[in-house]
Amino acid sequence: MSVTHNIGKTEKAEMYLKAILLIGYENPPVTVTKVAEFLGVSAASVSEMMKRMEANDLVTVTGAGIVLTPAGLQDARRLVRRMRLAERLLSDVLGLPLANVYEEACRLEHAISDAVEERIAAVLGDPDTCPHGHPIPSAAGRVDCPLAESLSQFGPGDRATVVNVPERDPDLLRYLEGFGIRPGVEVLVEDVAPYNGPFFLRIGDRRQAVAREALEQVRVIPLPD
Repeated sequence: MSVTHNIGKTEKAEMYLKAILLIGYENPPVTVTKVAEFLGVSAASVSEMMKRMEANDLVTVTGAGIVLTPAGLQDARRLVRRMRLAERLLSDVLGLPLANVYEEACRLEHAISDAVEERIAAVLGDPDTCPHGHPIPSAAGRVDCPLAESLSQFGPGDRATVVNVPERDPDLLRYLEGFGIRPGVEVLVEDVAPYNGPFFLRIGDRRQAVAREALEQVRVIPLPD
């Protein structure tokens, strides 16, 4: 008897694992509401899926939130590793615009085998971060996250290096790229307008007014004066 695989169900479970892992990094604790918002599904759908995943020893659900079990964490890290390696391949080798690589990588991540993952990593030189600056889990599951702060919390005279930018909002990415804001770029906050007004940043030889809200998800490491 031939064996068939329900790819739809596999991808769906993987999407939830990835969502839980990324929310845990970016905006803990992980709740049903946050997972629903991340995936664009109903809270009822998330609750039902959590029951199935808990029965499969992938998550633990408590009053404090949703936590990945060791097995769930291993699977989630492997998936994020494959997604971010695919992002690197799409960006560095194929030259896809930064704003487009996340969506395309999400399509590829479920189809990458162990052998292909290993080969992509070797071809790319086993990179530490994706094109957006977020860490790529190592093959052993290690994740190194620099202690970065939101650029929106900096003030006049502060200098910083951009560590990462949001990966899932293509419109915001295009807006930031229009100012040259991307990982590795140094910025100087020259002034901040009152009443939630824009930040005036010096990037290279250009002074630019950037919306405060757009900088909330730009993570940076301060530079000495």
